[in-house]
Amino acid sequence: MTGNGGGEDGTAASSSASPPLDWKFSQVFGERTAGEEVQEVDIISAIEFDKSGDHLATGDRGGRVVLFERTDLKEHGSRRDLERQDYVISRHPEFRYKTEFQSHEPEFDYLKSLEIEEKINKIRWCQTSNSALFLLSTNDKTIKFWKVQEKKVKRISEMNVDPSQAAGNGNISSSNTSSPRVYLPNGACSEVPYKNLSHDINIPPGGFPTLRLPVVVPSQETSLLARCRRVYTHAHDYHINSISNNRFVITSAEFHPMQCNTLAYSSSKGSIRLIDLRQSALCDNHSKLFEERETPGSRSFFTEIIASISDIKFSKYGRHILSRDYMTLKLWDINMDSGPVATFQVHEYLRPKLCDLYENDSIFDKFECCLSGDGLRLATGSYSNLFRVFGCASGSTEATTLEACKNPMRRQVQTPARPARSLSSLTRVVRRGAESPSVDANGNSYDFTTKLLHLAWHPSENSIACAAANSLYMYYA
Repeated sequence: MTGNGGGEDGTAASSSASPPLDWKFSQVFGERTAGEEVQEVDIISAIEFDKSGDHLATGDRGGRVVLFERTDLKEHGSRRDLERQDYVISRHPEFRYKTEFQSHEPEFDYLKSLEIEEKINKIRWCQTSNSALFLLSTNDKTIKFWKVQEKKVKRISEMNVDPSQAAGNGNISSSNTSSPRVYLPNGACSEVPYKNLSHDINIPPGGFPTLRLPVVVPSQETSLLARCRRVYTHAHDYHINSISNNRFVITSAEFHPMQCNTLAYSSSKGSIRLIDLRQSALCDNHSKLFEERETPGSRSFFTEIIASISDIKFSKYGRHILSRDYMTLKLWDINMDSGPVATFQVHEYLRPKLCDLYENDSIFDKFECCLSGDGLRLATGSYSNLFRVFGCASGSTEATTLEACKNPMRRQVQTPARPARSLSSLTRVVRRGAESPSVDANGNSYDFTTKLLHLAWHPSENSIACAAANSLYMYYA
């Protein structure tokens, strides 16, 4: 691969690229049994690691948010402590279910006669405080700010009646109060206890010496409580499409990880615009424009559709931008707007099937992308529940294909990357290899009904979480 690909310092990596990673299955949550029907509301629609990598959040089409927490480091302390002690972390990341809550409900906008589904579109983690977790979740209309915190369970103690005795006599407060009674001081009464109460409770003559009111005290048990701290309503009034002009639609937006004034957004025309909010908060003028020039004579009916960018991601320190369109991944250097520094073919074998993909609307599927913490690798999903991992360092030929299952099938993708200015030659090679209508260039069958749209890379380790329908799979290397 030519060009300055990979490396967070902005320099080209060494010619002796690291060997391909050996990916292994780690965990699965919500695994389906053979023949099990997936409910629409259970399909995962968003995945996000927090900055530490110790927590993972998923959202689904039913408006629920599910949180997972890392468990393999708890017995040794935090990751920061282990790094100070030069502790060698040999185990792969392991997560467990933490909690879940209903974030959004279906709504109806009577003013616009528009149904707002509860589907979670995005999740973003916020800065933690006092061991509490904060995150944002959104559907098409409303953004919500959530606080998830452990609360100690409170119990009632210091009652007059011995709890061991009261336990065998049912609920005292449920006793019949219809018969008249004359109450004496300190809880005594002139009559025998009610008939529906057991005689196991012994009230001393003259009543109890002191009257103790019940006291609520915290116990050692804890429970997780998710509370919505703020609701940002009417987000649809300022929908991302409403600030677009008539020439294109904004499809994705990301803030620079180090510079809060820098914003990047992609469009349906296949371009990425970099905005400096210090110059204008309206985003009507861009400071840089990243787009690939169209090859003369290559335009067709599908050119604009497949050029639409579905997702963009900044690298860890913001030197590079990764973009995903329908057919390819492109890596851009923010200091070079002449073209992408590297282009990776994801499923070029589908190009002869664009007509079929258009008829069944698969051509409009929105695949996400992600980068590793060191910026040397990137990943994205495809059909048949497959996802691809590419090496983007200079000289790297790494291209691994895995299937979201317990036994991932590792298959090497032919011609994984190429210079951005030699598109046509490689396209012809791949097309000749895809002769069967249901088999790709590597001889693997594909299924349009199973697609891996959402995935996330751990911020500091080689670990990937990906969603296949309602199942969450995790892999490590």
